[in-house]
Amino acid sequence: MNGTDSKVVEGKARPRGKYPHIKRAGDFLFVSGTSARRADDTIAGADVDALCTAQLDIRLQTRAVIENVRDILHSVGAGLQDVVELSTYLVNMNDFAGYNEVYGEFFGYDGPARTTVAVRELPHPQLLIEIRATAYKPLK
Repeated sequence: MNGTDSKVVEGKARPRGKYPHIKRAGDFLFVSGTSARRADDTIAGADVDALCTAQLDIRLQTRAVIENVRDILHSVGAGLQDVVELSTYLVNMNDFAGYNEVYGEFFGYDGPARTTVAVRELPHPQLLIEIRATAYKPLK
């Protein structure tokens, strides 16, 4: 990726619209809103039993989302240590503690600036969380 470039990352869930997983603009990398959706369109942290009752786990979904963001960044030679800002969208603020717990496994007080907001819904009813990120990785 050089200058201004966009990329859809192989092995990740395909975007559900015409947008990239990641966009470079100079020294900044912008990761589009990322969920716990896998390449096969299943969702980490979402299990449905024989009665079609969904069991949703914010901790598993948070971990999967951050790992997806990490993998997208790695595809262009960057990492979570390069993230300077992120925005998190939670469907239910009652999930904040579980989200925050897992977030702390990846980032400390020296990590990115962060905003967390509640939203009414995300593009799939089994999604509890979505994260978008901005990273700073100077071109060499």
